[in-house]
Amino acid sequence: MAQAMRPNTVGGLFATDGKSHPIQDTLLVVTLVLGITSFITAQFHFLHLLSSWTGLVGILTGAYGQWVSETTRERFGLIVGLGASGVGFFLGMAHGGLFGGF
Repeated sequence: MAQAMRPNTVGGLFATDGKSHPIQDTLLVVTLVLGITSFITAQFHFLHLLSSWTGLVGILTGAYGQWVSETTRERFGLIVGLGASGVGFFLGMAHGGLFGGF
């Protein structure tokens, strides 16, 4: 009967451990917002400063978030944010870079 008392943690992709992680959740939200901003602004050539800087900061916050994350939900969201930040960063660099070069 000991198995009946254990919680089922194998459930789904977004399974959590039931504890609050305010730092990890903040890093997750910041990374997602920066990634989405970087990805969207990278579609416009004249916004390369915004897309490259938000992409770089999103990559750094996402990497730190991956280092301190504790659940699959956090890691999944961080990977999505990191991917969007990376695409936005590299497109921003291709359009002019961090300091407005031509």
